[in-house]
Amino acid sequence: MSTTVSFKVPSAQGPQPVTVSYARVGRGEPLLLLHGIGHHRQAWDPVVDILATERDVIAVDLPGFGASPGLPEGLSYDLATTTSVFGAFCEALELDRPHVAGNSLGGLLALELGREQLVRSVTALSPAGFWSRAERRYAFGVLLAMRHISRRLPLPLVEQLSRSAAGRTMLTSTIYARPGLRSPEAVVAETLALARATGFDATLRAGTAVQFGDDVPGLPVTVAWGTRDMLLVRRQGVRAKQIIPRARLVRLPGCGHCPMNDDPALVARVILDGSR
Repeated sequence: MSTTVSFKVPSAQGPQPVTVSYARVGRGEPLLLLHGIGHHRQAWDPVVDILATERDVIAVDLPGFGASPGLPEGLSYDLATTTSVFGAFCEALELDRPHVAGNSLGGLLALELGREQLVRSVTALSPAGFWSRAERRYAFGVLLAMRHISRRLPLPLVEQLSRSAAGRTMLTSTIYARPGLRSPEAVVAETLALARATGFDATLRAGTAVQFGDDVPGLPVTVAWGTRDMLLVRRQGVRAKQIIPRARLVRLPGCGHCPMNDDPALVARVILDGSR
């Protein structure tokens, strides 16, 4: 069950209202979950129940994705603004420096929240921002192609494809190493989420200037990469370790770009171990 919260975020035109949709479950220290571009908070569904046994889990739809409306005029989708949004989100929910885990774009945001000392630990799964120029162009090209396909496919065809493992592979093998594990309902929902994401284009444009180049001192950082990540190749994890030398670099065998689906038990353990 999702709910929403509204709050004000500073801008050059004065405070602007932002509304964010999220789901909250479990008990323990708070843990914020941030998904990647074009996805929605349900990307975390395979691991939420495991995490909720030890954490107060808050899975969020980023602004302009999932059930969260887009940002108002005057606020851009750049890294600084989105970091401010989640700082204000934590204040609105009275979350005092939660743990944070993020995937892809969400991993980049998690690291930025850590760099700003707004969280108490960071777990970044295949985070964006450690690419070479050629790797970024490749990843953005793949994302744009996925977006184009999701918007062109009629819903009945998406539903038909989702009913077979081969169809689910066709729709989602770019981000999952084991797409057959994903349920038909989840594949349909995330195809629609990608097609309908109002923040997709502006977020992707803002990402062309992103290169994460600073250390994240003073808090535990885990960077984890799937060995079968076909979107952001795993050598980017080595670069992340060079930039954040005290980070724990974890290999996720057999996992793709969104490893939560490919090996939920392993990913949940990595997140829990990284948020002690």
